[in-house]
Amino acid sequence: MVIIIVNHLVEQNNDKLDNIFQALADPTRREIVRLFASNDRTVSELAAPFDMSLAAISKHIKVLERAGLLNKTTKGRTHICRLNPDSLSSATEWLRFYE
Repeated sequence: MVIIIVNHLVEQNNDKLDNIFQALADPTRREIVRLFASNDRTVSELAAPFDMSLAAISKHIKVLERAGLLNKTTKGRTHICRLNPDSLSSATEWLRFYE
C-alpha cells in the first residue's frame, strides 16, 4: 500500500512561483516591471515605450497582476500600477536556495 501525503501549502507556493516565472518569461513583461519598479505608473505611461496597442499592454499587465507582481489601483478612469516586492521576494528565495 502506498500513502501519498500532499502538502497543500507547498502546492500553493509552487503555483505562485509558476505564475511568477511564467509572467517574467516574456521580455515585454520584464520591461514593464522595470518601468514601474522605481515609480508607480499609469497603464498609459507603461504603454508609451511599446509599439503595441493599449489592449495588448493591458493583457500583459493582467498576467503580471495575476502573478502578484503588481498591484493596480483605480482613480477615476486612471489605472495606477505599483510593484509588489513580496512576490519577487518569494521567487528570489527560491532561486537563492539553488545558488
